[in-house]
Amino acid sequence: MDLITDRLAQSFRAIFEPHLAPLAEGDAPLGIHWCLSPAIAPMAALGEDGHPAKNLHLPPVPSPRRMWAGGAIEHHDALRVGDQTRRVSTIGDINRKIGRSGELWFVTVNHDYETRRGLAIRERHEIVYREAARPSSTPVVAHDAPTDARPRDRSWTIAMPPTLLFRYSAVSFNGHRIHYDHPYATGVEFYDGLVVHGPLQATLLLNLASIQLGAPPRRFSCRGLVAAIAGKALEVCAAATGDDISLWTQGPGGTIHMEAKASGA
Repeated sequence: MDLITDRLAQSFRAIFEPHLAPLAEGDAPLGIHWCLSPAIAPMAALGEDGHPAKNLHLPPVPSPRRMWAGGAIEHHDALRVGDQTRRVSTIGDINRKIGRSGELWFVTVNHDYETRRGLAIRERHEIVYREAARPSSTPVVAHDAPTDARPRDRSWTIAMPPTLLFRYSAVSFNGHRIHYDHPYATGVEFYDGLVVHGPLQATLLLNLASIQLGAPPRRFSCRGLVAAIAGKALEVCAAATGDDISLWTQGPGGTIHMEAKASGA
């Protein structure tokens, strides 16, 4: 159970405005559900990376590095400030694959977010676990394309300072050190800098989709491709593709970090 407090909604708006879709009075900002019902563990129960060491309610897998890979949501009802929410979670699937960076474990978790009015959001959450990082690990291949190679109907260019990442970590109670601990992110997990959260990017894409559609999308899905790094401007883009909206985030030079689809139907 969790409560959408006015404090949470104000904090969320302070992080994301002016890049939030307009909503009816009293409705909570789109994407705030990713800040509800976080895994809460005492300090002594945290692993080196800042996540709960035993993953709490997730199944044990042998690979230690956990990342938000994407997923999909269906909107059934608006979440409102003051709502007492209940999240019901079930394990959907577990798959092992071998990628360029080694062994990968994909875990799918299904979440239903309910209020006293009934089901509000149904989510499929995909998590990927990777082997421990090594300096000699095969780097993730970037999806490079010349800037402006994709036509777009609307786009935002947003600076990604470390303070934005830190605030989002705080409001979502996300202790993963790659988002705020630069020596850890670069020296232990060997990223180029602090890593922009997957749900932070998805929140921006979800709100841009709502603006394009004129209402919150009934269906929204996203997939992370390449880590976005703090300090590099992030372009959030949308283009109509038939009855749907195609969306993506890209960095300088055209590297695509996350792709998404949205539909009003």
